[in-house]
Amino acid sequence: MVCHGCYDAPCQLKLEARAGLERGANKELVYDGTRLVSANMTRLFDDAETVAQWRDKDFFAVTDDDTPGRGVMYRMLDLKQAHPLPGRGPLPEGFDFSLSRDQQCPQQEEFDDFAEDYPLWGMPYGLPGLKPHEHQVMTQWLERGAPALPPSPLSATVETEWRAWETFLNGDSLKERLVARYLYEHLFLASLFLESSAQPAWFRLVRSATPPGEPLELISTRRPYDDPGVERVYYRLQRLPVTPLGKSHLAYRFDGKRRDWYRQNFLQRDYLVPELPGYSPEVASNPFKSFVAIPVRARYRFLLREAQFTIMNFIKGPVCRGQVALNVIEDRFWVMFVDPEAVDPELDGAFLARESDNLRLPKTTTGTVADLVNWRSYARAHDRYQEAKVEHLGELLANKRRSINLDTLWDGDGRNPNAALTIFRHFDTASVVKGFVGDTPKTAWVISYSLLERIHYLLVAGFDVYGAVAHQLETRLYMDFLRMEGELNFLLYLPARERLKLRSYWYRKAPGFAKDHVFADSALMREQPTDLRFDSDDPKAEFLGWMRERIHGARATRYDYREGARTEVRQALDVLAGSAGRHNSFMPQVSFVNVIGPDRDETYTVLRDSGYANIALLFLEESRRIEAEDRLTVVRGFIGEHPNLFFQVHEKQVPLFVADIAGLKNEADWRLLLERYAVARNAPWFWALSDKFHRRHLAADPLYHGLFDYNRYRGYE
Repeated sequence: MVCHGCYDAPCQLKLEARAGLERGANKELVYDGTRLVSANMTRLFDDAETVAQWRDKDFFAVTDDDTPGRGVMYRMLDLKQAHPLPGRGPLPEGFDFSLSRDQQCPQQEEFDDFAEDYPLWGMPYGLPGLKPHEHQVMTQWLERGAPALPPSPLSATVETEWRAWETFLNGDSLKERLVARYLYEHLFLASLFLESSAQPAWFRLVRSATPPGEPLELISTRRPYDDPGVERVYYRLQRLPVTPLGKSHLAYRFDGKRRDWYRQNFLQRDYLVPELPGYSPEVASNPFKSFVAIPVRARYRFLLREAQFTIMNFIKGPVCRGQVALNVIEDRFWVMFVDPEAVDPELDGAFLARESDNLRLPKTTTGTVADLVNWRSYARAHDRYQEAKVEHLGELLANKRRSINLDTLWDGDGRNPNAALTIFRHFDTASVVKGFVGDTPKTAWVISYSLLERIHYLLVAGFDVYGAVAHQLETRLYMDFLRMEGELNFLLYLPARERLKLRSYWYRKAPGFAKDHVFADSALMREQPTDLRFDSDDPKAEFLGWMRERIHGARATRYDYREGARTEVRQALDVLAGSAGRHNSFMPQVSFVNVIGPDRDETYTVLRDSGYANIALLFLEESRRIEAEDRLTVVRGFIGEHPNLFFQVHEKQVPLFVADIAGLKNEADWRLLLERYAVARNAPWFWALSDKFHRRHLAADPLYHGLFDYNRYRGYE
């Protein structure tokens, strides 16, 4: 499972679910940045129901009931036992651990040739094999036909909640039906749990052609807002028999308390729904049109209440994989939100309704490169919206109906820790956590309702992982606008004289076309004074310091490595986190550090914040790298679902470990550091350490955490 899960599972062999094992493997890539036309979809649980249907989609078996011991998975495991990796030293040549590597995906009739050509490529690929007794358990199970365990019975509480939710989501009034559609389009990726327990039953929210009480008839479309092709859609809960993988696990509480809040927030408000919106692409892809009847503050409150989950849909959804999708954001930045009760143009329902055409997002019409022809129309519409926003905001400020002060930023209502988030980019993956983690970041965002909604419909509801390169390019280009909007919302809180100066620093060496923005060039941004008083010569750090103290949960104490650490360890980690420089560029994006001692066994994560002149361009990222600005963020526990490297360090060696990192000057220094502290791919204790990390990670929060993914593990091959 730590190698075969989600859309980037090698050979599409998804092992987080029994259905994935039965489906088998496929030679086609899901992530393909060169695809000129949209591909056929192969979503597990969605695009086929039977094994025979998957065979029609060119999936081949990896188990074999007729000839025990001859299935592909059995033989891949056996190949590793026959040809184990050396227990010490570098791996033999020939291994390729890049994400874009060629995948062999041998079928049964091809396996003999594969084994002869690549004898060391058994399963697990590039990692130590199973121990003899573990191998025996696996092979005996496969010889018996890989029988499935029966699903665990549901508790009476879950059964009751299941029925209650399907009743709630399928009311007959237009208001109930519109709200259910809104909920579905924002929760379709969620792993729902109806009861908190150490081993919960997981569900997902789906559309069905049949009402509650009848067998579920799944409606499977490319996007959640596509035409369902039936007169009445029913929203049902489907049990999801999976093992949670951290990279795709989006846990969301779905119990009676949540249902009561939905009633209060959505249904008990006084508004009318004169008619239900249709499913034409022009309406369905634009939430400002399709859900105009639902009060803006109700929609915004819903998104904010679980803001980490809302953002995490972009982080852990299909868009999560790939440098092109994620090099639109800095390596670490803090996120705040406009207060839902503030006087703000983006919380004005009439304003958003007037601007709904200009708020439209790129949509695929042909599934080919021809879709790029429409790009400039989206860019012009975005500019028109920004002009209207500047004008409206200027009027509010001039009439003293809006101020630029701390009260316009959400503090979590004094109890909700979702009000402050930190987003980390790990080159081609990302993470989002509650609280402001690390030292003052280079940039920060202030997110408003329309910005949060557009991020969701651009990168989650509207993103097609099977789409053509034109669709992915349009998505990346439009996200540039959204990033700049969040940054500019933040800059508005700083002194006018500092705003464009700081923005120019963020966009060093960027060509004009890559940083031009209506909001940035407005008199509002250049001249409008803030109501805040600054006393330091670093207003950005001063302002973020205020917010770290003011917003509930922003201090992120759970990640503070200083808590409970011994003095010498704490002091050494202070040095590690406080030193910028090229030496940090040798460190991978995500490292788990196990500090051990006679009475200590602690885990820390070291994350690299790479320095860039700017992130305004799609390509040539390395040419914009500034390694001298690289920093490291150190946290207690785990952040990141795709570790690149494990380190094991005795607590007395931590100061030396930090000094060795500070002294890195070349590859020879790096190799020496790895030999001293790193856990190689072929280390005999690799899986034992992996098991310890998983036990610790899952014990900390069994509902919201999942297994790590090792497809990006570097070791020192």
